[in-house]
Amino acid sequence: MDKGEKVEARVSPVRQRTVPPVVAARWALRTFVIVNLVIVEVLFLTAGTGKNSVLTVAKFVGLHAAVLLLCQLLLVARLPWLDRRIGMDRLTVWHRWVGFTLLWTVLAHAVLVVLGYAKLDRAAAGRTFLALAGVPASLLGMLAALIIVVVGVVSTRSVRRRLRYETWHGVHLALYLALGLAFVHQLLETTTFTSSTFAKAYWWALWAFAFGSLVAGRIVVPLWRNSYHQFRVAEVVRESDDVVSVRVTGRHLDELPARAGQFCIWRFPGHNHWWLANPFSLSAAPDGRSLRLTAKAAGATSAGLRHLQVGNRVFVEGPYGAFTSLHRTQPGALLIAGGVGITPVRALLEEEAAGDVVVLYRARTEHDAVLSDEVRELVAARGGQLHLVTGHTGEGPSPFEPGNLLALVPDITERDVYVCGPPGMTSAVLTALRALKVPARQVHSERFGLA
Repeated sequence: MDKGEKVEARVSPVRQRTVPPVVAARWALRTFVIVNLVIVEVLFLTAGTGKNSVLTVAKFVGLHAAVLLLCQLLLVARLPWLDRRIGMDRLTVWHRWVGFTLLWTVLAHAVLVVLGYAKLDRAAAGRTFLALAGVPASLLGMLAALIIVVVGVVSTRSVRRRLRYETWHGVHLALYLALGLAFVHQLLETTTFTSSTFAKAYWWALWAFAFGSLVAGRIVVPLWRNSYHQFRVAEVVRESDDVVSVRVTGRHLDELPARAGQFCIWRFPGHNHWWLANPFSLSAAPDGRSLRLTAKAAGATSAGLRHLQVGNRVFVEGPYGAFTSLHRTQPGALLIAGGVGITPVRALLEEEAAGDVVVLYRARTEHDAVLSDEVRELVAARGGQLHLVTGHTGEGPSPFEPGNLLALVPDITERDVYVCGPPGMTSAVLTALRALKVPARQVHSERFGLA
């Protein structure tokens, strides 16, 4: 079923940028990594070799493991400048792959250390391992490596999908213990750390920056914002049998740096345990007076939102995400949503003062089309076009085939395209956009999740 109503479009100009925000952020990250790798390798070359060739290689690998560990901290620190330009989903993916690289680097370092000392002492590797375990500095490094291996194992897809998020996250938190053990191990064991005044200053500054960023982004800023804004439930609205909207108010919300298309991590003290949190998108553009989330009953937290009481405290982390108009490059926009993925799209649509906007909304039935009345009104008010496409996945031709997308939106290559929906739908749309040769800088998608 396809419903479309076209009204004469009013185009709003988009400010052209010399360098797109995401490109600037990626170059900043690359530059940071390259500069630090160069410094570490210069320190390695000037700090002397190990006691034999194997231990020299072990030292080289260990120094790079330290840099990888510090990069891990920065990728999950939720630094606003990076998050708004790259997005938590991509930063989390990079964190995952850097994590597995760190795992193998740490294992290589540990094996080389044992083999190097075994060669030096002309002893068996097993006996050398036990001897090293009796040295406090080496034991700390071994414990850090063991924790990293355990976390790496539970983070593999085959294991991760069998665990509840809370279980996986609890194990993952052990990495902070590994961080402390590795830091002390480095202080006691690594001569490069103390080889010169510059080396000492560099390592302390790097650790302070990485750890300080993590503490600020994950602890200080959320605690301060919740203390300052005092978030509370203002209204609970049942949109349908299994969908509910919650409006949250607070103090000085005009000072909260939230944008349409972003999401927050929500906790509802008294409704759930403090460790249960869910990422829900803002389903309305922030207006400085309240925030609104809309959720479908897919788990204990989202299903229980309808029982929230007005006045209940809310703990909010965020806002997060790069799914915003910050990345617009074209006057025209195509907003594609599937199911409850309409929520950030609806917020983006509200932010559009006027312009050439087309909304493609996929839902199983009209009844399942969450917020469809609001979306229809917003599209009409902005002189846009709405296509509500209903049907079960696999029934009939997919609206996301390249030919079908081009038929619905003939000028698709001249628009910014925002995509939000189930993973399968999002992947299908992104594949179609590549086939249609829509420039990558005009395609914006984000997967909202914690792991």
